[in-house]
Amino acid sequence: MNNSRFSIAIHIMTLLTRANGELLSSDFMAGSVNINPVLVRKEISNLRKKGLIISKEGKNGGSSLAKPAETILLSAIYEAVRQTPLLGQNRNSPNPDCEVGRQINTHLDTLFLDAEKALIARLNQTTLADFTNQFD
Repeated sequence: MNNSRFSIAIHIMTLLTRANGELLSSDFMAGSVNINPVLVRKEISNLRKKGLIISKEGKNGGSSLAKPAETILLSAIYEAVRQTPLLGQNRNSPNPDCEVGRQINTHLDTLFLDAEKALIARLNQTTLADFTNQFD
């Protein structure tokens, strides 16, 4: 991906899975991810809008999973944070008089789309619980 949103979201979701329904604060999660709590809160907001987590505001507030980790596919998390295609988009305007230049963007678009489909298919085979169970 072009940024770290997916890895941050997976980190947050793994922490919430391991919390077994306890509310975790954004400060706690930011400490684990080692990023600013504001960035964690932004991702929490996004994941909440996508129905993956629930949050409670206030002093004793925090976040937890909206549904069991066994029912959340990693592909759902990827789709929730995806902003741009996996390999980006070619914004170059090659020479249309060149045999390669005239066709390159079409072939690159197909290649990039196929690669992203393969990634999503792989992520579609793993639940958040499966991923979390790898940790001690």
